[in-house]
Amino acid sequence: MNNQINVANPIYPIMILIGVAHLINDTMQAVIPAMFPIFKSELGLTFTQIGLISFVLNIVASALQPIVGFVSDKKPMPYALPIGMISSFIAITIIAFTTQYWIILIAVLFLGFGSAIFHPEGSRVSFMAAGSKRGLAQSIYQVGGNSGQALAPLISAYIFDIFGQRGAAIVLVAATFGIILLTKIAKWYKKQLEQERTAKKKRVLISTLPPLTKKQVGVALTLLFTIIFARSFYTTNITSFYVFYLMDHYDVNLRLGQILIFLFMAFGVVGTFFGGSLSDRIGRKNVIILSVVVPMPFCLALPYVPLWAAMIFLVIIGTLIMISFSVTVVYAQELVPSKIGTMAGLTTGFAFGMGAIGAMVIGVLIDHKGIDFTMMVVSLLPLLLLIAFFLPKDKPATSAA
Repeated sequence: MNNQINVANPIYPIMILIGVAHLINDTMQAVIPAMFPIFKSELGLTFTQIGLISFVLNIVASALQPIVGFVSDKKPMPYALPIGMISSFIAITIIAFTTQYWIILIAVLFLGFGSAIFHPEGSRVSFMAAGSKRGLAQSIYQVGGNSGQALAPLISAYIFDIFGQRGAAIVLVAATFGIILLTKIAKWYKKQLEQERTAKKKRVLISTLPPLTKKQVGVALTLLFTIIFARSFYTTNITSFYVFYLMDHYDVNLRLGQILIFLFMAFGVVGTFFGGSLSDRIGRKNVIILSVVVPMPFCLALPYVPLWAAMIFLVIIGTLIMISFSVTVVYAQELVPSKIGTMAGLTTGFAFGMGAIGAMVIGVLIDHKGIDFTMMVVSLLPLLLLIAFFLPKDKPATSAA
């Protein structure tokens, strides 16, 4: 007897609402990199200390996300969604008013915990609402998150530059709305689970990949995680430290520097959105390869070009390197289609983890070798992305549906 459901009809309102919730969640996380210039100028922190803050935030999210995903595969937890945002609310409240470095580290623990809870369960909601539009659904979900992250430089330029550290409290208004929104989504989520239990059927993901052995799956996941490592390390360098390079190398002020970082992240949102729907049409692997080959020469040349070219390069790199962001999550889920939450937790958690390690390593490298040398070294990282050519070939979702 068939005990599995493959829902064909997408539920667009839920897809959009969970994307909005993701935007709010990641806006709260964006407060941390947005405050880096404040931490440096007002609290006198070193690049190493700033890197450690980012490391603590992301490593907690990285370590816990796969665990939350694994547990949710066994026993889904709808109301973990608003609980996670409450934890982040507490963190931002603390960060807005403390000047103690160790208290900031404790606060980002709460923020990392909230993120770790939200992401696997949010990805599961996206999957449940996706129907046959898995790439599109994951893109809408990730666009929300990337949009929240893209607000970091604007928050820095137009909130912290004006109101200082206590400007972080402004974000609490959005967090309150997020808690209410996630409570409503949790009710829908719980209702879907009850319908599955009543029907004694479970939603599953139909993979677009050919049958693979366990060894082939293991190799493919290793390649995929290497791609995520290189991409996360590189983008962390741009979003957290490149503003200091702009200020030092091109003598721009903080506000203009943050606006340029916003351009990189904003066009990354555009790439993320189109990447998912494009992968439904031409295949996940093809989109991943596209995100590797086209932006690579621009990544390699970025440290050496004049400011006007750097602006253009940031737009091109942001758009194309992030076009595979949501696609790698779906690709991992299709490698192990019975573990939706686990694979979402592993891929996004690994991305957070690599961002954490990247922030720490880059911060130390800048303190010891200088920012010019560091930017040149990190510009070589995208060469690792060429291993994407060795990923197993998949079929377009439109032909597999």
